[in-house]
Amino acid sequence: QVHLVESGGGLVETGDSLRLSCAASGRTFRDGAMAWFRQPPGKDREFVAAFRRGGSTYYADSVKGRFTISSNNIRNMVDLQMNSLLPEDTAVYFCAASNTVILSALRSPGAYGYWGQGTQVTVSS
Repeated sequence: QVHLVESGGGLVETGDSLRLSCAASGRTFRDGAMAWFRQPPGKDREFVAAFRRGGSTYYADSVKGRFTISSNNIRNMVDLQMNSLLPEDTAVYFCAASNTVILSALRSPGAYGYWGQGTQVTVSS
C-alpha cells in the first residue's frame, strides 16, 4: 500500500521561510514524478512544483524564484523549500506522486495517482 505523508507546515509571517517534506512508502517513484500542489481556501487545487525523472524541475509562475523542489531518491522523499513567503501562499499543501507522467500533464492533478493528506501553511500579513 502506497502512503505519502507531508510535514513541515505551520503559521509564519510574511517573508519567513518553511521547508515541507513528503515521505513516500510502499514504492519508489524515481521513474515517474513527485510534485507539490496547493489549495487555497475556497479555491481549486493548483500546481506548485514537480520533480521528474532525469532531474528536471518545474514551477508555477507564482512561486518561481522563491520555492525550490528537491528529491532524495535513496530516502524516497521530496522537499519543498519555501522562501519569501507571502499571504497568497496560504493554502493546504499536498504531496503527489505518479509511477509515470506525461510531460504535457505534469501540472495537472489528474496525472497523479497518489496523494498525501495535506499540510496547512498559513502566512500572516
